[in-house]
Amino acid sequence: QVQLVESGGDLVQAGGSLRLSCAASGSISSINVMGWHRQAPGKQRELVAQITSGGTTNYADSVKGRFTISRDNAKNTVYLQMNRLKPEDTAVYYCTFLISSNIYWGQGTQVTVSS
Repeated sequence: QVQLVESGGDLVQAGGSLRLSCAASGSISSINVMGWHRQAPGKQRELVAQITSGGTTNYADSVKGRFTISRDNAKNTVYLQMNRLKPEDTAVYYCTFLISSNIYWGQGTQVTVSS
């Protein structure tokens, strides 16, 4: 089965940067879409960014200009570069892959941004 492993979450000060990584392993044919969601305490899970197999990206308005999603197809890995972090970015971040019409979720990684 396909498994997604995330890393990179940490405690940082406002204005700092982090890079999240998520790598998929197992029986993989094609990764159609790679993405990141996040869920803050007391809030619903929201889409942060995604990148399609064709390279098209989209971002939540709250992170545009600060976050960049990228991929390494050879490694079946997606990254989220987060710059100029704000306290409101504090959340558990989950990677999401669409593989052969099935959706897979990472285990989540905690990002905490202090004031």
